[in-house]
Amino acid sequence: MHRKILVVEDNNDLARLLQLHLTDQSWKVDLAFEGDAGYKKAATENYDLILLDIMLPGMDGLEILKQLRHKNIYTPVLMLTSKSSEIDRILGLEFGADDYVTKPFSIRELIARIKAIFRRIDTLKTGFPDNRDVVLTFGDLTIDPEKRRVLVENRSIDLTAKEYDLLYHFAKHPGRVFNRSQLLDKVWGYGHDGYEHTVNSNINRLRAKIEKNPAQPEVILTVWGVGYKFNDT
Repeated sequence: MHRKILVVEDNNDLARLLQLHLTDQSWKVDLAFEGDAGYKKAATENYDLILLDIMLPGMDGLEILKQLRHKNIYTPVLMLTSKSSEIDRILGLEFGADDYVTKPFSIRELIARIKAIFRRIDTLKTGFPDNRDVVLTFGDLTIDPEKRRVLVENRSIDLTAKEYDLLYHFAKHPGRVFNRSQLLDKVWGYGHDGYEHTVNSNINRLRAKIEKNPAQPEVILTVWGVGYKFNDT
């Protein structure tokens, strides 16, 4: 399968180096060297992955990611961050990034993370061949996987990419308890040790959007001392 990747990176030498190595993997690679051009390409063309630097001239990477998710464009995004910018990595995950690498990074690590993202995408597409497009209904909650749409009492709910992925993961496994590390691995992918609080904040926001009373949740339940589960009763 020929993958198409967009690299948005203002360092010309690094962008060209990435293009060289990613092309060696038989992936087609487009380049953008500033934020506005990168956003235009990401919003109007079809890509399998976006490598997105945070510090860019014009629109920065976090704003690009935020705007893409706001427009319901769910192309996987791998953020390129500086070693000292932990807050940017956290915000990237909060806004719906699929993974990140910190500069300086090895090409081998980057390619491994890209392949891991592609494997997760393929698993989502093929792992449930008989029912992956089936609309899921739980009381007043409806999840339409094909449209990535969520309704509560027939009212459309605006979720971020990761909020939707988290809810859909729970809904596919009603009653099963997941700890935060498992959710990070399944929804965000490997390499996010130490960011368990990201799970908590996404669950809190998700509850605020889908629960009748977020303080007394009925859909996503806390299993004290263990983790969380989707209510199967």
